[in-house]
Amino acid sequence: MNTMQHKGSIGVFDSGYGGLTVLKEIVQLLPNNNFVYLGDNARSPYGTRSFETVYQYTWQCVQWFFNQGCPLVILACNTASAKALRTIQQHDLPLIDPSRRVLGVIRPTSEIIGNYSKSGHVGILGTNGTVQSNSYVIEIEKFFPHINVSQEACPMWVPLVENNEYQSPGADYFVKKHIDHLLQHDTAIDTILLACTHYPLLMEKIKKYTPEGVSVIAQGHIIAAGLEDYLQRHPEIDGKCSKNGSRKFYTTGDTADFNNHASLFYGKEIISEKIHLP
Repeated sequence: MNTMQHKGSIGVFDSGYGGLTVLKEIVQLLPNNNFVYLGDNARSPYGTRSFETVYQYTWQCVQWFFNQGCPLVILACNTASAKALRTIQQHDLPLIDPSRRVLGVIRPTSEIIGNYSKSGHVGILGTNGTVQSNSYVIEIEKFFPHINVSQEACPMWVPLVENNEYQSPGADYFVKKHIDHLLQHDTAIDTILLACTHYPLLMEKIKKYTPEGVSVIAQGHIIAAGLEDYLQRHPEIDGKCSKNGSRKFYTTGDTADFNNHASLFYGKEIISEKIHLP
């Protein structure tokens, strides 16, 4: 593939399909911007992998976006944001190109999640990697020091979604199990954050097993609003972004499989191309 062929496009990255739930919300707010999506499906899921492995995979993919000409990359993946973003921002970008930007999903979510809670008790549902990193606990405390944060790792949820089992009775078992665990840990929780971009596909079942009076918050609209705000505050980045309404989709996995699954996340049919990372 020719380098720089997507000059000015905003890159959106995920380990698999989940980031498409974020891209879906972003394009509604920023319909004129050009976007390139990459799912690293060949190496998904990231949630159980080590910090070093997630960092290496994520940095490889970010460099691919840069080679395509993307001035800005969104890590629409909580695990990558938790395990790779800080190193990329603080170590890699200053060496490679300080004018490029890589943004994650944890900080913009943490900045406002406390506003949803009246009780001051928030629950986080995420992958093993996101929960073990404690990223949400640390970030939320910066903005809402009075908020009590409880976490629950849901290792089966991403595989259920990626394998198209999220509507099966087996999914009910695992959804109920983890919501029960979370709420047993803190009965005062009135707000649950879905800290994984795959989880909105389980929303129907999640709400089924969540008591009345407990809000369930997905990240898509939060990230989209955060990106819109970021571009308004950083005209030097916005000025590098092309605005022809173009959308391109790539995967490191099987394109037919990606196209089939991705339409569920994105809400419309897409046609992807396969890339081979070095």
